[in-house]
Amino acid sequence: MLIRVHATAKIKTNSHHQWRFLHHSHTPPTTHNRHLTNRSPLDYQSILKTFIARRAIQPGRQLHAHLCVIGFGYDTVLGTKLVDLYCSCNYLHNAHQLFDKIPKQNVFLWNVLIRAYAWNGPYNAAVSLYYKMIDHGVVPDNFTFPFVLKACSNLSAIDVGRDVHEHVVRTGWEGDVFVGAALVDMYAKCGHVGNARQVFDKMLERDVVMWNSMLAAYAQNGHPEDCLVLCGEMAARKVRPTVATLVTVISSAADMAALPQGRELHGYGWRQGFEVQDKVKTALVDMYAKSGSVKVARNLFDMLMEKRVVSWNAMITGYAMHGYAMEALDLFKKMTCETHPDHITFVGMLSACNHGGLLNKGKELFDLMIREYKITPTVQHYSSMVDLIGHYGRLEEAYNMIKNMTIRPDSGIWGALLNSCKIHGDVELGELALEKLIELEPEEAGNYVIMSNIYAQAGKWEGVAKIRELMTNKKLKKDVACSWIEVNNKVHAFLSGDTSHPMSDEIDDELRRVEKLMNEAGYVPNTAPVFHDVDDDEKMKMVCRHSERLAIAFGLISTLPKSKLLITKNLRVCEDCHVAIKFISKITEREIVFRDVNRYHHFKDGLCSCGDYWVSMSRFPLTKFQIWPTKFSTKRSNSLRVLVLHETHQQLHPKSYIWGFSSF
Repeated sequence: MLIRVHATAKIKTNSHHQWRFLHHSHTPPTTHNRHLTNRSPLDYQSILKTFIARRAIQPGRQLHAHLCVIGFGYDTVLGTKLVDLYCSCNYLHNAHQLFDKIPKQNVFLWNVLIRAYAWNGPYNAAVSLYYKMIDHGVVPDNFTFPFVLKACSNLSAIDVGRDVHEHVVRTGWEGDVFVGAALVDMYAKCGHVGNARQVFDKMLERDVVMWNSMLAAYAQNGHPEDCLVLCGEMAARKVRPTVATLVTVISSAADMAALPQGRELHGYGWRQGFEVQDKVKTALVDMYAKSGSVKVARNLFDMLMEKRVVSWNAMITGYAMHGYAMEALDLFKKMTCETHPDHITFVGMLSACNHGGLLNKGKELFDLMIREYKITPTVQHYSSMVDLIGHYGRLEEAYNMIKNMTIRPDSGIWGALLNSCKIHGDVELGELALEKLIELEPEEAGNYVIMSNIYAQAGKWEGVAKIRELMTNKKLKKDVACSWIEVNNKVHAFLSGDTSHPMSDEIDDELRRVEKLMNEAGYVPNTAPVFHDVDDDEKMKMVCRHSERLAIAFGLISTLPKSKLLITKNLRVCEDCHVAIKFISKITEREIVFRDVNRYHHFKDGLCSCGDYWVSMSRFPLTKFQIWPTKFSTKRSNSLRVLVLHETHQQLHPKSYIWGFSSF
């Protein structure tokens, strides 16, 4: 077989000189070496440049051997090109061997090898080379710093990153946009968003890469609201976004279920000419699904020109979140005809089966994942299965699955078992699950509360007292339930029994009116979920003034008749409120979309999309496509006083906030 590699090089003669290097795989080296003799180093540089561009490693290695024969093997310029070739082809061992044998005063040579290790690993080698470079007296440039900072990001090596940052300042490269973006990325990957913002604010010139780095820093560190605000600033400065910009900020809107802002971003992206970008559309699919508009999500999904695995996953998990198990199964069937599902696909599918109560189908998919697609189950897959099996009362089977796992169970798995014990009143197994959870997350108050409820259901009040004492000693507090509704671009938040709202009297009147109609329709309050040692009348008052009911009552008096209501709650909807909302949807002829900590419920005509299979969802594992905020924020609108619930402090903090989306 004849392999021909063509290249042209400008030689200092009267005209361009064109040459050809011929190599036959079965011809002895002496036969073809004559084609390379009497060449200048400039010729060889041009040949190597072509090899690098084409990643032609075999001809490159043969040329390297030839250069060694004719005495150019350790030439600095040619050696640097060869190191670059080896690095480009991921032959780092060969690259480093050659690097060690040639002069090292060329900063490009160091950069080539540092870059290779920063991208391909081992990342520690990139950091080590950086310090050796300084020891050799070679001054890093604006290419060196981004490479070594990337290695620091991959290692989460914040101390080394700070040291590199100091060196950046000393060498005067802090104002360079590439170095600045790398610093922002490094601090963000190490979890230091404040430092990332300080670097960003010091940049006098910011290109779109810099803006994207800071947006990603907020998005990846649980600050979606800050990401959206910064995007507004970016738009106000007339910085044209990229696909990465829109994917990042739309994902932040999805994480907050901020539908109005998501819609604005949708329109903004279309006005900027991104309507044909499938990556942006996939982000919108995810956003609309997480924000309660699953039909819009499906319409966008169907418009995709190319459906990648991540696109299928977004739509499947969207269906799962809304309890549309059959739709998810139908989409999965179509997906397998076009592409191969991955582990995230099965997280979504098992979630759909879990939310739909499809035990046999869930088991079938779990086996299919392992047997047919050779996917090793993760804790997310096991959590879904334990939750699904446990819900059906097969607690021993669920426990045996945990014991036979090939990986260590995490808090999500033990939490799923604990919740199943609550459903079926298994005190002994619940105590075992709590013991494991205390080892993994001793400060998580929710675990103690569930165990306390298990004791209360069984009438073991001494157990309840023991849990309360344990929580008191650990200074743990139960999460405060909060529900909110957005009306006319303003968010209204309610706690259970809340009387602080300016329209509290009108809300109470509406609650009484609706409760009267509910009682006439056959509603009987269920006080069983109230695990307090108080009389029945007090329990009934507590149930009827839960935060979700207050939010719904406010929505009923503040919106047009028969219009849809969207309610969000930071915890799971209680059993009695779930029944009550079905009655309310029927009586008021309203569709009520309710998002709790685990999933969406669509109430309409007295029915719920979950088919009443909701009680087991209080500990369902979160996934890439089920990111619910740890700080439940109600920040939404322009220049409005809103409320933010900080769970860690169990109190509400009034806060003024400006979105700045008018810039879009």
